[in-house]
Amino acid sequence: MKLSVVIPVYNERDTIDQIIARVKAVPIEKEIILVDDCSRDGTREHLQGLADPELRVLAHEVNQGKGAALRTGFKAAAGDVVIIQDADLEYDPPSTPSCSRPSSTGGRTSSTGRGSSAARPTASCTSGTASATAS
Repeated sequence: MKLSVVIPVYNERDTIDQIIARVKAVPIEKEIILVDDCSRDGTREHLQGLADPELRVLAHEVNQGKGAALRTGFKAAAGDVVIIQDADLEYDPPSTPSCSRPSSTGGRTSSTGRGSSAARPTASCTSGTASATAS
């Protein structure tokens, strides 16, 4: 099973290297897709300068919002399971393996993260039938 991690990015120059390292450190086969939504703080140029074969960097020419960045990432994803990882470190990448298992009921698994007041955010995973469209 291959995992696609879609990371929407907007003005995350201060955290982007850290989140990339944390996602790469998760011990599961994955592709990492970063979608820059027309950052203006040097994030785009930094991402384009990375020579890392584990990363796919896509870019919007105009700011379209997080939803559009996610749709761009979803269209590019080749994994069996797709998850979202925010670039601002709100969600904890090490929780990824538990959120990427197929549902035992045969439906899709929906993984959502939620920040917490503690220093380390948590993620919750729910299984069941879900429908989604990425238009």
